[in-house]
Amino acid sequence: MPERNLVSWCSLMAGYLQTGFSLEVLKLFKNMILVDGLKPNEYVIAVVFSACSDCGKVLEGRQCHGYVVKSGLDFHQYVKNALINMYSKFFDLEGAMRVFSLVPGYDVYSYNSVLSGLLQQGFLDEAVQVLDRMMGEGVKWDSVTYVTVFGLCACLKDLNLGLQVHCRIMKRYHELDVFVNSAIINMYGKCGEVFNASKAFDGLKGLSALRHGDVLYGEIVKLGFMDHVIVGNALINMYAKCGNIGAASEVFSDMIYRDCISWNVMICGYSHHGLGKEAMAVFHDMLAVGECPNYVTFVGVLSACSHLGLVKEGLYYLNQFMKTVGVEPGLEHYTCIVGLLSKAGLLDEAEKFLRSIPVKCDVVAWRTLLSACQVHRNYGFGRRIAEFVLEMDPNDVGTYTLLSNIYAKAKRWDGVVKIRKLMRERNIKKEPGVSWIEIRNVTHVFVSDDCQHPESIQIYEKVKELLARIKPLGYIPDVAGVLHDVEEEQKEDYLSYHSEKMAIAYGLMHAPSEAPIRVFKNLRMCEDCHSATKLISKLTNKMIIVRDANRFHSFRNGCCSCSDYW
Repeated sequence: MPERNLVSWCSLMAGYLQTGFSLEVLKLFKNMILVDGLKPNEYVIAVVFSACSDCGKVLEGRQCHGYVVKSGLDFHQYVKNALINMYSKFFDLEGAMRVFSLVPGYDVYSYNSVLSGLLQQGFLDEAVQVLDRMMGEGVKWDSVTYVTVFGLCACLKDLNLGLQVHCRIMKRYHELDVFVNSAIINMYGKCGEVFNASKAFDGLKGLSALRHGDVLYGEIVKLGFMDHVIVGNALINMYAKCGNIGAASEVFSDMIYRDCISWNVMICGYSHHGLGKEAMAVFHDMLAVGECPNYVTFVGVLSACSHLGLVKEGLYYLNQFMKTVGVEPGLEHYTCIVGLLSKAGLLDEAEKFLRSIPVKCDVVAWRTLLSACQVHRNYGFGRRIAEFVLEMDPNDVGTYTLLSNIYAKAKRWDGVVKIRKLMRERNIKKEPGVSWIEIRNVTHVFVSDDCQHPESIQIYEKVKELLARIKPLGYIPDVAGVLHDVEEEQKEDYLSYHSEKMAIAYGLMHAPSEAPIRVFKNLRMCEDCHSATKLISKLTNKMIIVRDANRFHSFRNGCCSCSDYW
């Protein structure tokens, strides 16, 4: 080029930077000044600082900093952010904080760089102070902020702060990217909340993109990887978690070689779908071929016993068979037994069992018993268990919700008010219900009473139509579960537009006629939506699969695979 300007130089530098040639950027910067005699602007300087930080050129970075101070370019926000980022990457927190504090003007990028640098070097108290300052100035967060703050909560093991941040992001965004979701899982895991970590993991929408999985399966077959056991195991797991247990079974049947994981994934997959008989059949086949069951196998087996109501068999596997094969029972096995006894209505026995086992029970085990109290309508027993659970963990949102439901069903509105007041005092916030459905590679997300979707008017009309058409089939709105002391008609309105109903309605509007409807929800499916979905499946002659926080529900011809217990 006979003539070159700042745009020419900056474009070339940015190109080198983006392709990983950071040292070339510094050479170009020197040539721009010495050969063409051009003075850099704020955009050029920002690229140069990024190059210095990428290739670790501390001396050159400080020289450039001196140049921008003399030229007054350090007051540009681009330059300031690049400087903070550079010093953070040099692990020079003093330099980063000096720029952050002395140069006026802050935006989300400035805060993100400082927070990330402090977190990486373990200055947790200082990071909390910067976060307080950011909150005080009302700076709008982006996904990078959330990832960093969740990381801070994990390092501090501050579950209360983590819950507040999780609640904040759920209020503002219906969909979270994989980086934020991973940070949430990490935060709950580091804070010892394994159940919440598992729930966040199960809610990942990569986990529900069945069409992408089908495409991947085709590629695996074409490339000849189907004989690899690890690939077959991953496919079974993928199909089971995406709600297509039939496809998982086909992959399992076609496998030439199987290992213990293959059997476990199939047994647990069937159990998760409520198909206890099928799970037990696979278990017996596993024993017949001489494959030794392990810890995970018995989690699936005991879960299957729970679905089938096989109390004697479940206790036999726990107390005798597991010892025979050398498997030491753990918390997951004991929790399955609690579920087994609870489903059979043996609530007193379930409580005695929980108090007698040799391992320390977590909240999940006790909450399993609490859920059973609600199903069996033993509200007095349920209140006592709930109070005990809240003594164990005063921050367990699920227990507050279940206790509220128990009070509402007993029409104890004073109790509902008491629970809400307690939650406010303890700053406990219920996670909003979110459901999503994938139609032709696009994921559509719904929350209760949602008006955000571009087709919300048509969706509301469809829900209204479906509810009207299933009333002659026996649908009676379950107003007893509404946590508001209002008129019956208003209670029906509260129930009508739950997120799963809207997702199902949208699926019926747009899914291919021959395809089943597959909906995913982050919380437990409510009783009214469950009853309505059974009748909708009968009305439309459609198979509807709903995966909630507890399990898969397969609705067909007015029945559900859970046998109305979940």
